[in-house]
Formats: sequence, structure tokens, C-alpha cells
Amino acid sequence: MLAKRIIPCLDCDVRNGKVVVLKGTRFEGLRIAGDPVLLAEKYQDADELVILDIGATVQKRGTFLDAISEVAAACSIPLCVGGGVKSFEDFETRIKRGADQCAINTAALANPKLIAKCASEFGSQAVVVAIDAKLSDGEYYCFARAGKERTGWKLLDWLCEAEKQGAGEILLTSIDRDGTGLGFDIGMLQSACKATSLPIIASGGCASVDDIAEVFARTEASGALAASIFHFGKITVKQCKNELSGRGIEVRI
Repeated sequence: MLAKRIIPCLDCDVRNGKVVVLKGTRFEGLRIAGDPVLLAEKYQDADELVILDIGATVQKRGTFLDAISEVAAACSIPLCVGGGVKSFEDFETRIKRGADQCAINTAALANPKLIAKCASEFGSQAVVVAIDAKLSDGEYYCFARAGKERTGWKLLDWLCEAEKQGAGEILLTSIDRDGTGLGFDIGMLQSACKATSLPIIASGGCASVDDIAEVFARTEASGALAASIFHFGKITVKQCKNELSGRGIEVRI
């Protein structure tokens, strides 16, 4: 059995010319959580680190790219970068700035062949398809533009398409659970894991080690992404892993 992965996430934007980490609820009500480089340095016990450009405007792009380089230099663990990736060139730039993987969402939904092009150039292992999903009209749909725009893609159909195009991994966020502390959307994750053979990182709603233990016990998710419980000092990554290990869940200590 492969060890389960614990993955902190840094949602970043530019405020007063400086990149900061933010956290909110259902993609709204953002508050500052800290400096991305300082937080990255704290998370070296994690299995990976995700950093997302949630502002992703043209004016801020250069500043955010500089932050990628700084975080990559501070990291001894794999780094995945996403947000604002509109083209192959954007993907390539983030890899060249030091990212091991790049997550694509809105651009891939509009042009699935972008997944194939990036996978062909950098390998499937570098391509993470980020999915923001929400229950709508009784079914889970994929949303674009930071959760603001419902697309025509149903979640399970999009998972199959992403796998066909050559994605290496899925980062699946429940918009309904994001920042709520209500735990992961187990039902959505169970369905998603059955629909694809790709590794799935569960995201949205984590408030405790209990939530992480539950998602590993009840779904086939290969990783659990969390933000608030780590950013605001509720628990360290090392403490989280030790507790999971004590419950019989295989993690890298």
C-alpha cells in the first residue's frame, strides 16, 4: 500500500505589492494567513506543497512568479503551482521557475488538449488537473474562474476526459466545503475515486486530523490537502502524521 500524503496549501494573492497567503470560506471572505516563504519553510515534514495564485491578474503575475522561485528555493519537498495558467507557455514558465508540478483548471476545461500538450512536453507526472466542484441541480459540476462559473462538464465526465488526455493527478476541491471546517465531501470523493484510476488529492473542508483520517478510511484518495489547521497553528504536519500513524494509517514519517 502506498503511503498517504499530507499536503499543505498556500492560497496566494498580491496585497500592497507583496505576495501573501490568504484563507477564506467557499472561496470568499479571505483573510491574511502569512508569508508564503516562511510558511513553506515550516512545512518540510509534508509530502508536497501546493501554492495557488488565487488573484491571477496580469498586473500581479510577475510578482507571483518571483514568489514561486522563492518558495521553490525554500522547499525540500515537491512543489505544485497553480492559478492563472491560461496557456502552455504559462505552464512552462512555472516549471522553469522551480515547480515540480503545475495545476491547470479553467484553461483545461476550455481546451482539454492543453493537458495532452503539457503531458507530452513535461510528462504526466508534472500535470495536475485541479477541479473545483459543487453540487448543482442534484449533480456535481465543475466550476471555472475560481468557482464563479459553472461549466457544462459534470465531474465524473471531466475526470474521465482528464485521464484520457494524459493528466497525472487530480486535485479535487469541494466548493461547498471549502473553509467551512465541516470535513471533506466524502460522497463526492467516493464517486470520483471510482470514476478514475488517477491519484486524487482531497481538498475542501478539513478542520482536524479526524477529517483526514476519515477521508483515508472511507475513500481511495491518495492525499489530503489542508490549509487552516496548519497555517493558524492548530497542529503541525509532523503531529498530524504521528497521529495518523498511531491510527494505523500509513504515512511517511
